[in-house]
Amino acid sequence: MTYGEMKTLFDQAYSAGMQAIRKATPKPIVVGHAKSITSDEIDYSRPTYVVPGGLCGFAWVNIRPGNSKFARWLVKEGLGRKSYSGGVDFPVREGNQSVELKEAFAYAFAEELQSNGIKAYAQSRLD
Repeated sequence: MTYGEMKTLFDQAYSAGMQAIRKATPKPIVVGHAKSITSDEIDYSRPTYVVPGGLCGFAWVNIRPGNSKFARWLVKEGLGRKSYSGGVDFPVREGNQSVELKEAFAYAFAEELQSNGIKAYAQSRLD
């Protein structure tokens, strides 16, 4: 795989991720005070806030093996970094803080890479 082919593949995967974000609709959440320390009900007599993007979090795509040509290209281009768990991680920076939008991007990005023979796995965590 040449430099140009890797750049094209990355651009295709990135485009798929952005398209997934545009199609995704995160579930909004309401943030407020609980009625009591043991309650899961919101006390609406106190200030509440709606977070339209839903839960906050992070997402990334892990590419394995970390010494594959594409993984090394990501690191060289400053687009990825070595993962503590092995391979190379490409962090999702799109989708603001919404973990749902970031996950949509990560799954579409990974799927595009997988369809081109690269082992890629979407991962996420809440903030």
